[in-house]
Amino acid sequence: MEVIKYPARKDWGHITARPHFDHAALQDKVAGILQEVRELGDAALFKYEEMFDRVSLNSLAVSEAEWDEADSLLSEELKRSIRQAHDNIARFHASQAIQHQKIETMPGVTCWQKSVGIDAVGLYIPGGTAPLFSTVLMLAIPAKIAGCRNIVMCTPPNKEGKVHPAILVSAKTAGVTCLFKLGGVQAIGAMAYGTQSVPKVYKIFGPGNQYVMAAKQLVSLSEVAIDMPAGPSEVEVIADASANPAFVASDFLSQAEHGADSQSILMTTDDALVAPVQAEIERQLTLLPRRELVEKSLSHSKIVVLKDYDELMALTNEYAPEHLIIQTANYRELAGKVINAGSVFLGPYTPESAGDYASGTNHTLPTSGYAKAYSGVNLDSFLRKITFQEITPQGLYQIGNIVETMAANEQLDAHKNAVALRLDSLKQ
Repeated sequence: MEVIKYPARKDWGHITARPHFDHAALQDKVAGILQEVRELGDAALFKYEEMFDRVSLNSLAVSEAEWDEADSLLSEELKRSIRQAHDNIARFHASQAIQHQKIETMPGVTCWQKSVGIDAVGLYIPGGTAPLFSTVLMLAIPAKIAGCRNIVMCTPPNKEGKVHPAILVSAKTAGVTCLFKLGGVQAIGAMAYGTQSVPKVYKIFGPGNQYVMAAKQLVSLSEVAIDMPAGPSEVEVIADASANPAFVASDFLSQAEHGADSQSILMTTDDALVAPVQAEIERQLTLLPRRELVEKSLSHSKIVVLKDYDELMALTNEYAPEHLIIQTANYRELAGKVINAGSVFLGPYTPESAGDYASGTNHTLPTSGYAKAYSGVNLDSFLRKITFQEITPQGLYQIGNIVETMAANEQLDAHKNAVALRLDSLKQ
């Protein structure tokens, strides 16, 4: 793990750099799999499930027996936790609904907007290094609240051809019943193109490895919309002398265990904090079962010491972290200076883990600096906004000459004529 003290602004590019992967090298392989799924449908899905997930399936869909069995395999404590997380997430996302009003922009000219759920959405739930059943809740709950009528979910099965029971229970809790045993590129292709078993969708959501991300970006060029471009998960912690080094280290490590390509960064103005945090990271690291994975992530993680908060916040907004944790005495003041971040966690008792699971906010967030332009998944992600307008004869008299003048100056005479004909009819 690199420690950088008082860097010059010209060196900030090194600090904000993410782990680099040659995505160009993936393109041909991913494109080939997608093309085969498009042409061969289910046959390609069975083939690639055997090749990549190492399982020979008789059916892609989760059976009724598997749905029923899942409930009996989970502890009551976990099921209660899933239900409470569901309620918190649903409450927060339901609050994002906007009540649209009709607006008379000028006498006789009325405009309004209606929100409509995307009719068919696809949710991808990773199952590689861990069964991310929390992502089921994060995606399915706002999809249901938005009124998406067809929700298709894909997740890779284990070597026995089973989906983790927590994923099934979470899906059922969120009201999703259309679930397929599909992982990786083949799952993205199935939802983008549709096959004999898997319905085609209009927008695909969900995180994944670099192959999944490449597949999402490729299908978004011509087939479907996607939630956002994304890369490996990341966290930035801002801390000062008032912070508990053990808390800071735990946040650092909780992000690092997502994957070998994850990144954690600590930014501080207190040089004296560096050594205690490093010691805590080493101590806590020895206790983690995923230590080897975490160590790979720490190899491209950093601790950065800045001269003052102005510089620290400028660098933070340049980095645009997926997750930003602020553990300083003046955390509310610093929070007001955040411009670019996916989700922000304030104070010593607000770990990123809370947002990952159960506080109510969504954990599907922009990474790799995309927080400068993208929001995390929210209710609007699953909605389309359709505008309406109605013009009365009085309104046409009010707006007609304006439209005719503008159309004429753009040399679009047919546009002008569409108004002129109506105005003439009103004079008869």
